[in-house]
Amino acid sequence: MSSFEGPIVDVGSGGGVPGIPLALALPGREVTLLEASGRKCAFLREATEALANVTVVQGRAEEQEPERFGVAVAKALAPPAVAAEWLLPLVAVGGAAIVYAGHVQGDLDAVAAALGAAAPEAHPVTGARDRSLLVFRKIAPTPAGFPRRAGVARKRPLG
Repeated sequence: MSSFEGPIVDVGSGGGVPGIPLALALPGREVTLLEASGRKCAFLREATEALANVTVVQGRAEEQEPERFGVAVAKALAPPAVAAEWLLPLVAVGGAAIVYAGHVQGDLDAVAAALGAAAPEAHPVTGARDRSLLVFRKIAPTPAGFPRRAGVARKRPLG
């Protein structure tokens, strides 16, 4: 995997993984922890108050400014096709969306193409049975209309 420049967003940050470890490992990078739950955001703010490179934002991926980040990451957010729809619109061309995934269903190549990304690269996670990091490299702007309004991606996933 090559490195990608620009700020990082952890979508559906929950308890702060992988966003907080990334912020600690990459102190020169801006890391945004995006979480819909106010209670979880309060925890994240308290847990990261000593980290100058972390911002906690309460909200949903569908509500965020498009193509603002170099990298968008997600762990345990949604099935890969849904996570890709939420992450890729946030990423600038030349960046990547990285999804921690288990069993993959559906045609992710078609999902990636519909969202302006190359076919995903699967990188197995050592020691994690049947888990991989799916790297969607953003090669073109995401078409207008993505992500679809709240709830639609989960009800009617692409692919």
